[in-house]
Amino acid sequence: MVARTYTVAFEGVEARLVEVQCSAAPGIPAFAIVGLPDKAVSEARDRVRAALSALSIALPSKRITINLSPADLPKEGSHFDLPIAIALLAAIGVIPHEEAEAAVSLGELSLDGRLVPVVGALPAAMAAAEAGNALLCPRACGPEAAWVGATPVFAAATLADVVRHFSGEAPITPSAPGEVARDVTARDLRDVKGQERAKRALEIAAAGRHHLLMVGTPGSGKSMLAARMPGILPPLTPAEALETSMIHSLAGLLSEGGISRTRPFREPHHTASMAAIVGGGRAAQPGEVSLAHNGVLFLDEFPEFPRAVLETLRQPIETGEVVVARANAHVRYPCRFLLVAAANPCRCGHLSDPARACARVPQCGEDYLGRISGPLMDRIDLRVEVPPVPYADLDLPESGDSSAAVAERVLAARARQTERYAAFPALRVNADAEGRLLEEVASPDSEGRDLLARVAERFGLSARGYHRILRIARTIADLDGAERVRKPHVAEAVSYRLSLQAGR
Repeated sequence: MVARTYTVAFEGVEARLVEVQCSAAPGIPAFAIVGLPDKAVSEARDRVRAALSALSIALPSKRITINLSPADLPKEGSHFDLPIAIALLAAIGVIPHEEAEAAVSLGELSLDGRLVPVVGALPAAMAAAEAGNALLCPRACGPEAAWVGATPVFAAATLADVVRHFSGEAPITPSAPGEVARDVTARDLRDVKGQERAKRALEIAAAGRHHLLMVGTPGSGKSMLAARMPGILPPLTPAEALETSMIHSLAGLLSEGGISRTRPFREPHHTASMAAIVGGGRAAQPGEVSLAHNGVLFLDEFPEFPRAVLETLRQPIETGEVVVARANAHVRYPCRFLLVAAANPCRCGHLSDPARACARVPQCGEDYLGRISGPLMDRIDLRVEVPPVPYADLDLPESGDSSAAVAERVLAARARQTERYAAFPALRVNADAEGRLLEEVASPDSEGRDLLARVAERFGLSARGYHRILRIARTIADLDGAERVRKPHVAEAVSYRLSLQAGR
């Protein structure tokens, strides 16, 4: 007789149900795992054998075969240990077959029978809920998986607890969701002296999720401004928090089962590889663009990133998802992030200071920023110069609005966009609008349309550039509380779009 239980295999953020079948048949004693397992899954037989021995459970002198179905789906990771052990225990009569078949489980076994936490508990709970099964996982993963709420989650500390749970001797109490993680950072926009135009660009970017490039001399405050972006963004909605947490669960970034309502802020170093940025590696893991989903991706020293890495950002920026294609994997990850990039004006950083600039001015500046290709620059909505702040101004009192005040305006603008796009589930902010819908919601008045037409003709705007100016103008109007896009909104949008390199 074949005993069976269920687990999952991960394809991107999706967890595909896998049936774990166990047969204990007469024959030469052996323990085989089939169904396209990787090295970690193949080694499960030794961990399971040792864990059962620690429970004083002896394996029968039979030919034990574990089949992971569907057999053509690659199986990777140590989380197959627990379902293999459950199927085996059901096959030899230690636990009831019906109980094993009604569970989806994942977890790594230590040699003494303890259950070790694994990644992916949240998407696994989603798969279990869709299948109508309960989820069994290590105790440390319980609070994370319980956030799904649509299926009971039983978190065990040891394999012995699992046996007692299935036998009815000591049922496990379902886990409760972990606490919502709080953001304890106190970075305020008022900490940045001056730079009012850059602060305004930051506000517009946050309100409509428009990509932003800041160019300025070293020490002018670009990184300080970018670090304060999370403080003015609205908190994640429950749906967004679940989306983001599923990706972070696969990457093992959720701590103590807590789900954060703060938007992620990722800042990879410019030496990061292509696989680290867009995803990849042996198991096609999510990259920084996906870990920044629904949040901010800050790329400091933007031109210093390898050209190939920068060019890979073009598709994710446009489509909001990235496809990681490898010889053994083809997975899709969501990546609707807000790109904030910072760059020096040239290699030495002092292009605008005749006393400190190098001898290659202005060619050095053109060559340095020329590392950012035209197609990529065309996808960046807002471009702003960040001039140096005189040291005497550092003693001046704080100026401008606080992050809390700006966050209120951003939240109000986002609320207007949510109402505007309520009939379009795929659209959340102005940066998502396109085509006829964009023309309808962002159509400027006659004066604004005339101005935009003159700008498009004078600077040779691409169709993408034209539409992105409309999106920015619509966001500025939302911050202003205006129903219609007017000429001042268009003029301000144009000033940011053409701030650095006209016509690009």
